[in-house]
Amino acid sequence: MGRQMSRRALLASLPATAMLSVWARASRASPRDLDRQRLGKVSDYFRNEVAAGTIPGAVVLVQQHGSPVLLQSFGLRDPATGAAMTEDAIFRIYSMSKPITSVAAMMLVDDGRLRLDDALSSYIPAFADVRVDGRPLARPITILDLLRHTSGLTYGFYGVTAVRRLYAHAQLFDGDIDNATFATRLARLPLAEQPGTLWDYGHSTDVLGRVIEIVSDSSLYQFERDRLLGPLGMHATAFSLADPSLRNRVAEPSPRDWFDRPIAGLDDPIRPKRWESGGAGMIGTISDYARFAQMLLNSGELDGHRYLRSETVALMTRDHVVGAGIRRDDLYFPGPDHGFGLGFSVRLTEKPPLPSGEYGWDGVGGTFFFVDPADDLFVIVMMQAPSQRGRIASDVRQLVYGALAS
Repeated sequence: MGRQMSRRALLASLPATAMLSVWARASRASPRDLDRQRLGKVSDYFRNEVAAGTIPGAVVLVQQHGSPVLLQSFGLRDPATGAAMTEDAIFRIYSMSKPITSVAAMMLVDDGRLRLDDALSSYIPAFADVRVDGRPLARPITILDLLRHTSGLTYGFYGVTAVRRLYAHAQLFDGDIDNATFATRLARLPLAEQPGTLWDYGHSTDVLGRVIEIVSDSSLYQFERDRLLGPLGMHATAFSLADPSLRNRVAEPSPRDWFDRPIAGLDDPIRPKRWESGGAGMIGTISDYARFAQMLLNSGELDGHRYLRSETVALMTRDHVVGAGIRRDDLYFPGPDHGFGLGFSVRLTEKPPLPSGEYGWDGVGGTFFFVDPADDLFVIVMMQAPSQRGRIASDVRQLVYGALAS
């Protein structure tokens, strides 16, 4: 435990589709530039969405070549008070926490303190005894499994299976728990399937957060603040709103478009809590996440500071599911044209105007982002409109890529 994977071992672990993605990115001679006039359709789109009442408001950033091409706020930050949306609004980003936690874990891999093939039970022994349908594991859960959602750990708030029902009624979140308590409770439940056999979206990244705590001998937030969030200048990104005076900057959803029960055990990420959910618990601003996205687009570096090796970013943003022969069921959220890397979905299919090689993720509250290395751009949309996220994310991709010069 704690030995660093060599660069050769990292590259050897890539499935065949990853190498095809490398070829596809390299085959484009130079990035296509965005046409600002055509990009105006994105602004028109969000103005229409606000006018139609489908979303209360949003902040949108399209950045290319290191500078914003479009940064605009639309509608209301708080429908109850009528406060206008502002670019410094604070959003519940839910599963957009997962890429941050995944990057933090890969920083430890780069440090040589964590390996992708380490058994989870090496860090949390209780996971050595988990079962699948009453049977022992065919092989241990690994750190790689946690990063790509093939651990067998699932969620209990969607889908209908016997294991999901157990998760839903296991009182996993009772009391003011911390990451250690949550991982211990989770290890008492059966897995939904054998590790490495099915992409199953669930608490893998929460458990990865606990591994980070054990390896770093600090809380998840302390490690992320010291090594990632602080140096990047992501000062509004945290697991709760520490300063009550900032409450009026929090973006709120329409009351008719929200959750009737806690999502992933989080009743409201704004409220202080001990549990630091690496999978869904963070809040932040669009300017904070832009720093994170630009660092990724720069292959792990920003403003002269290196956060990840370029080879590590390449490894994270390549497919580790489809090319590895891992099954995908009807709840495969990345979609049929996508694989999944280490914390991100990865587009494998080129369907003009949509390119292969684009990667990103979203949050159940309505936020989403995607990064396109070939065209040197990224897009972030922050809104609190859960029911509209999928439709709007699809539309925005079409509009942004339609604004690229052919």
